[in-house]
Amino acid sequence: MNPRLLLRAAKWARHPPPGRRVAVGLAVIALCLGLVLLERSGLLPDWFALPEGRSLPAPKPAG
Repeated sequence: MNPRLLLRAAKWARHPPPGRRVAVGLAVIALCLGLVLLERSGLLPDWFALPEGRSLPAPKPAG
């Protein structure tokens, strides 16, 4: 395991984030999961989806 992750975990154990920040993070995760579930079940309107055949441009290689 990466030592940086262990140091960060130890810091979080000693100084946990405020409850409000945790609540906001959980709310964002719940919102994303809700959107995924609505999309998978077909309950989202047509205007909410990207047109078929379109995708994001591929990233250009570095250098």
